Amino acid sequence: LASEKTRIVVEKPLGHDLATAKTLNAQLSNGFKESQIYRIDHYLGKETVQNLMALRFANSLFEPLWNSKHIDHVQITVAEDIGVSGRRHYDQFGAMRDMVQNHLMQLLCLTAMEPPHKFEANAVRDEKLKVIKALEPITFKNIATHTVRGQYRGNNNSPSYLEDVDNQDSRTESFLALKTEIANWRWKGTPFYLRTGKRLQARMSEIAIMFKDVPHSIFNEQSSDFHGNALVIRLQPAEAITLHMTIKSPGPGGMRLREAQLDMSLHDQFKLSSAEMPDAYERLIMDVIRGNQTLFMRGDEVEAAWDWVDSILDAWDKSTQRPQQYAPGSSGPEDAMLMMQRDGRRWRDICL
Repeated sequence: LASEKTRIVVEKPLGHDLATAKTLNAQLSNGFKESQIYRIDHYLGKETVQNLMALRFANSLFEPLWNSKHIDHVQITVAEDIGVSGRRHYDQFGAMRDMVQNHLMQLLCLTAMEPPHKFEANAVRDEKLKVIKALEPITFKNIATHTVRGQYRGNNNSPSYLEDVDNQDSRTESFLALKTEIANWRWKGTPFYLRTGKRLQARMSEIAIMFKDVPHSIFNEQSSDFHGNALVIRLQPAEAITLHMTIKSPGPGGMRLREAQLDMSLHDQFKLSSAEMPDAYERLIMDVIRGNQTLFMRGDEVEAAWDWVDSILDAWDKSTQRPQQYAPGSSGPEDAMLMMQRDGRRWRDICL
């Protein structure tokens, strides 16, 4: 089947660590050129993910503000309300390998990358690679302050993670929160917080750009209840882009401030029903047919991501700390909340 016209689509896992990722890339390159290999990540096929690039690079409004001078921090959340229920193989991967190394890493790259010179496969992937290589390492020295692992408990209605994977000694995480920074001029000093987990409050995925507070408030004391603007790109369940702003509440009674939202729901804006919205895989497979690799990962990009992740996995192996238990239907372990509180910040609510 291998010929000059062949295109091969490879689904994750793209290795279990850096060594196995290199082995897989070597095996693929034995039969195919890099231009024939499509490493698929369905998150890159979502409309709002692609709209993130359009929002940044097709409008003059946000790009001048898209840096550490104006952005306080970035939150990326991928939450699920279901457990692993019977999928015992999940215990071999955990949240880091299953979600962070691929899905969340790609969202991080698209949020933080520099403008490519052209919307073309290698130009986009070159910029994503630069982001991964600029990530500050998380090692044994800072693993306790920069990462939080968790496992969901059981209750009367559902089993615990340990029961679901039938391994009472498991140290594999069903929840992970981490903090990282990007060592370049644009992002120095702006932390990126990543969070993902099973059996949380709701099924929800979003990227939240949290802007800094105004340098000086001219309003009364109640204005201190309102903080910087937020641009929220919702990936699921309802794809939308929302800008959170502070405005005056209508009516008499003085300058009473409140938060308002400028919403752009893709379903409402383009009068599309859920059935009419293309599936992410459908869009990506059409790109394979067209020979467009822009939304697919390159081999060196995969290896760079594993290189960064491996240091975290190694640090966890050396640590004696077990994942913290958290209640099903919650926002995750208490330590994840404390990680943000130490920085004077808080996670956005996990909600539909």
